[in-house]
Amino acid sequence: MNLPDNDDLERFLRDVDQMSELVKQLNSSDVSCQEKAIVMADQFISSLEQKEPRKTKINKTVINKTPSSDNRPLNVLYESSQNPENFLRILEKDAEERRQRRKMKEEKANALRQQGNEAFTQGDYETAVRFYTEGLDQLRDMQALYTNRAQAFIKLGRYKEAISDCEWALRCNEKCIKAYVHMGKSHLALKDFKQSRICYRKILEMEPQRETMVKAYLRQVDLEEKASLQEKTAWEELQEGTEQAMAVPELLKKLDRPNEINLYYCGGLELLSQAIKDCTGQTLFRLNNGFSIINGNNTVRSCLSQNSKDPYAVDLCMSVVKLWRTVCSGNEQNQQLLMECLGTRQHMVQLLASPVREIQRESLELLGMYSQTQHGRDVLIDNLNLTQMAENLMSCVCRDTSSALVLTVLENLAAENKFKIQSRENFTAVFALPLEHLLSNIMTADHKTLASVISVIGTMALDDVISKKLAGRNEFWRCSLQAMEQCVGCECRSVLYPLLGLMINLASNPSQVVQEHAVLASSRCLDLLSDSSGGVITRAAGLLSVLLPMSSDATQEVVRNGIVKKLLKILKVGGEMSSRYSIKALTVCTASIPQACEELVKLDKRLRTLRKLLGGIDKLVVGNAALCMGHCLEVDGAAGGLLGTDCVQLLLHHASGDAKRAAVRQNAAITLGKLCKIEPRHMEKLRELHGLEILHSCVRLIT
Repeated sequence: MNLPDNDDLERFLRDVDQMSELVKQLNSSDVSCQEKAIVMADQFISSLEQKEPRKTKINKTVINKTPSSDNRPLNVLYESSQNPENFLRILEKDAEERRQRRKMKEEKANALRQQGNEAFTQGDYETAVRFYTEGLDQLRDMQALYTNRAQAFIKLGRYKEAISDCEWALRCNEKCIKAYVHMGKSHLALKDFKQSRICYRKILEMEPQRETMVKAYLRQVDLEEKASLQEKTAWEELQEGTEQAMAVPELLKKLDRPNEINLYYCGGLELLSQAIKDCTGQTLFRLNNGFSIINGNNTVRSCLSQNSKDPYAVDLCMSVVKLWRTVCSGNEQNQQLLMECLGTRQHMVQLLASPVREIQRESLELLGMYSQTQHGRDVLIDNLNLTQMAENLMSCVCRDTSSALVLTVLENLAAENKFKIQSRENFTAVFALPLEHLLSNIMTADHKTLASVISVIGTMALDDVISKKLAGRNEFWRCSLQAMEQCVGCECRSVLYPLLGLMINLASNPSQVVQEHAVLASSRCLDLLSDSSGGVITRAAGLLSVLLPMSSDATQEVVRNGIVKKLLKILKVGGEMSSRYSIKALTVCTASIPQACEELVKLDKRLRTLRKLLGGIDKLVVGNAALCMGHCLEVDGAAGGLLGTDCVQLLLHHASGDAKRAAVRQNAAITLGKLCKIEPRHMEKLRELHGLEILHSCVRLIT
């Protein structure tokens, strides 16, 4: 049976199921159920009249006017007029038989799908298609079989068949994402860029959360369309026979000669680089098999492997790398093709470790060109041995070889999540150890380079796995604390700011190692609170705000050494981040150390600074300021000293504030209640402001 006939059959069987259900309801003893069934039956008959006619045009039904006993169904007595109960039983039996048959077909189809998947995994796409087709013979409405077969068709270059399968998959499920993905790829392969975009945008309409994936697909469509236009222009120029257009294929033909001396190829590559002046030249290089000709040359490969002893081997190697830069600059299609060659991928990484600085620099320039664009970074990450490449790059940094260019490449790659994920396993050996080496030798290291390395690793530490690895290294904290001490008051102070930022992020993941270094780290930060740089002061306060909550010993140590006075000074000056960090650190101190509360009450008359912070809009600052004030009320005379101030009004304002700021409301309400309890005269102001109801509602919130 072909597919349209099968559709008719399925539709007819669904109608039979519905009629069976109606018969049940019509025979119900419940009158209301019968009435509903009559209405539904009318609707059903009406819908049958409106449906498109069956695809079968000829009525093939033959009425046997003289039935014999041989023609009757087995085990069924012939009745001239069957009663409804018998008819219902027959329908039910038929429905159950069809359900069982479908179950068996589903099992067979799934087994064939699994066989097809195994064949696909092994690269046997023809066999995979055969299994998927056999599965569809069992079950025509199985979406997965259509999308899987479409994927196999794409691998075989049978794009129109893949599109057809995707259309059938969408008839099974109109929201099938895989169908739109495979259909988009097929249209792209057929250079139908408009339809390809329509398919991918349809995914975004259905599932907006897939925006990143869709953007990548659309970017590929743009690149393919751009390449198609470039090739059209290049062929037109070649047919016109312009001197520039003819030069590229002629030079490639000469370079295709085997077994010439290094100097011959070196000169030819230099001339070819000069001949490729624009996008058309790059495209002609690609269309005339330039990549295969150069990569397939044994002499060139020997020089790139740095195995040749020829005096011109270095020159030839540099000429090849320069040509790659010329051919790939701004040309995404060529960038992709260059990386598809296994030998080139290996050489690109190996040349970064070349003992010849000129070769190393040319390779870095090529790598830097790739790292400047999203497409280029994706190509590098998907094709190169990232561990070996990162090792060679970090080695260049430690040797101070072209470090500025190396760090640009690392900074660009470190921002990519795929690079972070692939760097997790070898992060310690590739990145952590070189960083610790540079920190241990901070007095002799290039401080600008070290600051950039810390910045790169800080970006990579945004990945949770990498962050936990580095935060758990005793050696990192030892080297960092040593560097902090050596940086104060010397020319390497430029390292402090990025180092403190990295330490804040790492300390945000509490661990035993961080706790062990908390006391010394807090002491170093306390010294930096008097630094001349506002940025350093802010980050020192930030590190304190993270370290103090995890170490009571560190808190006691800094309170003894005068942290309250320093933090209060920072809070009086203001600043968004410095205020956030400082009030949090101060709140930790006052929560557990009575001496800190007493000192704050003594230094901040009538808690003027805290009241000023309560008047702000930053909920983190306000919440901590309210909590800190509550701690200070325990000091004798502190609550009485606030009489006549705007303290009650400020606390009441925040206690009745936005429900989304629950922590602020809670802290303000607790402090207000404590204030009125310790000094009852504040109740008069609270009544005047009609604040008792607000305070009671806050009590319910707290409980």
